[in-house]
Order: sequence, then C-alpha cells, then structure tokens
Amino acid sequence: MQLKKVQDADVAGKRVLLRVDFNTPVQDGVMGNSMRIKAAVPTIELLKQKGAARITLVTHWGRPKGVDESLRTAPLFVRLGEYTDTSNMDMLENLRFNAGEDTNDDNFAKELAAGHDIFVNDAFAVCHRPAASVVGVAKLLPSYAGLLVQKEVEEISKAITPDEPALAIVGGAKFETKIPLLTKLLGIYGQIFLGGALANDMLQARGMDIKNSVASGTAVPAEMVADSRILVPTDYVWQDDIIIDIGPDTLQHWSTLLATQKFVLWSGPVGWYERGGSAGTDGLGAALSNSQARAVIGGGNTAEAVANINFDPAKVFVSTGGGAMLELITKGTLPGLEPLRV
Repeated sequence: MQLKKVQDADVAGKRVLLRVDFNTPVQDGVMGNSMRIKAAVPTIELLKQKGAARITLVTHWGRPKGVDESLRTAPLFVRLGEYTDTSNMDMLENLRFNAGEDTNDDNFAKELAAGHDIFVNDAFAVCHRPAASVVGVAKLLPSYAGLLVQKEVEEISKAITPDEPALAIVGGAKFETKIPLLTKLLGIYGQIFLGGALANDMLQARGMDIKNSVASGTAVPAEMVADSRILVPTDYVWQDDIIIDIGPDTLQHWSTLLATQKFVLWSGPVGWYERGGSAGTDGLGAALSNSQARAVIGGGNTAEAVANINFDPAKVFVSTGGGAMLELITKGTLPGLEPLRV
C-alpha cells in the first residue's frame, strides 16, 4: 500500500493538525503505559524539524458519554512533555466529548480542520474507525501518513505474506468476530494456536466439557472444528471450574513448535489476565523472545500483556493497534488509510 508520507509534505510555516492516539490506560486514577504517547514523538519531531508553524494534536481518551472531567486531555499533554519539547504545540479537548466524532459528522470535521493547512494521521490504532478526526478531516485538508502509520502498515503487511514456516497465535474472546480473521489466517499460516475464550468455544465444539468457562456460544464453522491446523490447549489452569489459562504441557509443546518458525503473528493473550491467567502468555512471550522468528504482535490487550518482555525490536514489532491491525490483515485496507493513499 503506497501512502502519502509526511516526509514529503511541505509543512514549513504551515499549521498542522496531527491526529494521534493517546488512549492511555488509567487504573485507580493513575495513568499507565505511555507506549502510544512515545510512539507519536518521531512524527512530532519531524514536523518541527521541517518548520511547521504550529502543531495541534487531537486524540480520544476512553469512552466518555459527553464531557468527563477525568478524561480531559491536559494530563496527556503534560505526559507528552516528558518525551519531547511541546513548545509551539497545543492539544484540543477529548474528541469523544463530541458525539460528532464517532458519527463522522461533517460539521465537527470542519470544526477540527478550521485554521489548519495540513492534516497528518499518526493514529494507526483508530484507522479502522470512519470517525470525523480520521476520515472526515482527511477530505478537507491535504493529508499525509505519519511515521507511525507508515511503520504499522509496513510491518503488518509482512504478516499477510510471512516467511515460512509461520504460525499464528490468536487469543481473546468473541469468536463470532474472529471467524473472518481465522478464515484469512488459515489461508496463510501453517498452524494457529487458539487461546483464551476463543479456545473454549473450539473445545466445546470438539466435544469437551468446559464447565463454567467463558464461551460466546457461537456456532463454530464445521470446517474449523475439523481443521487439525487449529491447535487448542491439551491441559489447562482451572479456577472455580473456569479455564483461566493454558496448562504447562501445552505451554511446553507450543513453545517447542514456536522455536521452529520463521514468522509468528500474535493477537490476544492466551489466558484470562484479569483472573491471574498470565503464565501461558508470559511463557510464550519468553519463547518468542528466545527464538529466531520475526513477529508481529498486537490485538486485544496483547501489547500490554507482553510489555515487560525484552523483545529485539529488529525482529519483533509490537503494534499500537488492536482492531486496526486485525482488520488490515483481514481486509487489506482501512477507512483511515484510504484518504492517505497515493
């Protein structure tokens, strides 16, 4: 996919509207991982080097219904200042305070575009959403892909045509939403490790009593039930008759298989992290780190789950996007990328 690049934009003396994704996790009032904030710094610094007169940042944060005082963007701007000089910059208020963001309202898009000369999209994680700040503004201003968006597309494209042998790890929940993805992956990857609640659906479809474990109740396609390339756990960690993680035998077997691969795509933890089911994900992460495989990781809470694992960035790319990554792999494009194409 050829995109119009911010490197080629004439921004000298121009006022730039920069869409970023600073949707940072918050727990007990404390702001967490700054991965997404740090990821925008290279584009910000490039715009400054190229002489942008003013950079206005826009982002969403959380899922507020109207104005939410705890989700105003000022703390995000302060956090950004820990990683780069924020002079000659400002940040607008949380986009989702305005209902027109999610509905791609024309008037809200015009409001965002007003007073700016150029639009740069560096928010890959929302490129699958046809929102006003993603699609609407791009129709009103000369638009370019930021460095992060370019990197995401480049790296995720490798997961669509991976070096072989290749396998995919798919965890998380909502089997019905993963059927198109799994169908796509079965045409690309030699094996798929299925974890999390997705595995529970498959286990149930293959005749196992999963007791009180979480499952979507979706009817798993018969061809997937019968496909031996889809591997499910053979042992489990239980908690109150609920499967919360893959078991040690499964972890050992999967780690051994992973070590023989040239490429790994990983989307979603294989255990229920909130209930302490982290050993499987941590173990697979360690196995991947110690392997020679190239990998793309993202989707669900995977990036957060593997944040403490020491991956070689030359081999392993951790995407800032969850749904966007999976939709790009499944469909080959995203609504937010279309206005940026050459």
